Amino acid sequence: MPVLNVAFVGSEELARTLAKSNDVRDIESYVYKEQREGETCVLSLLRPLRHPERLRPLLSVLNVAEVGIVEITNVDAALGEILVSFGAAGIERGIAIINPSEGQWVDSEQVNMILSQAGLETWKLYESVPDSHDIREELYQHMHAVLLKNNYTKLVLPVDQHFNVKGVGLVAIGYVQSGTVNKHDEVVILPANETGVVRSLQVMDDDVDSAIAGDRVGVALRNLREEALHRGCMIIHPESQALNRHDNSKIKIKNAPFQKRKLTTEDVIHAAVDLQFVVGRIKQVDGEIISVEWESPLWIRAEGSPEILITQLDAMPMRIIGRVETIEQS
Repeated sequence: MPVLNVAFVGSEELARTLAKSNDVRDIESYVYKEQREGETCVLSLLRPLRHPERLRPLLSVLNVAEVGIVEITNVDAALGEILVSFGAAGIERGIAIINPSEGQWVDSEQVNMILSQAGLETWKLYESVPDSHDIREELYQHMHAVLLKNNYTKLVLPVDQHFNVKGVGLVAIGYVQSGTVNKHDEVVILPANETGVVRSLQVMDDDVDSAIAGDRVGVALRNLREEALHRGCMIIHPESQALNRHDNSKIKIKNAPFQKRKLTTEDVIHAAVDLQFVVGRIKQVDGEIISVEWESPLWIRAEGSPEILITQLDAMPMRIIGRVETIEQS
């Protein structure tokens, strides 16, 4: 059951025309299923809540999504941060929809210019809200291209929730970022470095034997202490060496468009990648190379890492500092 995760920044009203509300946390989920060529294909719209007050839900959605939709009601600093975030996250496939409030007007040429500056010149811009069927068809076309691209084989599964279920036991929930997890697999939880066995899997309320990249999955685990699980821990296969642990890193950052702030020694930053949001303190700046000490381990894929976004939460109105060009352990 292929799933396309879509970062959706827009109104609840527009989201409900495209898909059915499924789940609400700090991120709202909307799901649309359709039979295409003999299989159920799923569009999963992920709508971060409370932006611009909170940045983390937006970054979490960008960590998961392959495609974006942004509804533009007016041009302001919040819109700039949103589009820059999508560009820094490398989401090159997307749809921007101009839908101003009644009596208001949005300049499409200005929006096109911002999209280009943010690195989203490949996005399609609609100057009014298109038919919902047309939007879904465009998303399904993106799904085909995205599935061809997702060929990483090593399991990386960040956990964002966990709890005990009566009759089932310990359950961890998260998005499969790469690879596949199977029923009865032995898995390792990092950073605890403890091993458990997959008792069962559930995707969209259905019991399954396997979950693949893009699936939001509930993993029932046995032979594991609950203390090994916490938000931001990672599930991988034993001996896969899928992730490298960084307690200290040397990084080079490509600054985001419109970002003028210069990072200095003792600045606090956050790294967002694979649903992690890790606090770091800058210990040294040597030209373009920044040495960072992380408050908790930062896990970076050994191969095929997505963009690592660097943010500063007090850097209003543009909290996206940029994306990491190079990173090495120090």
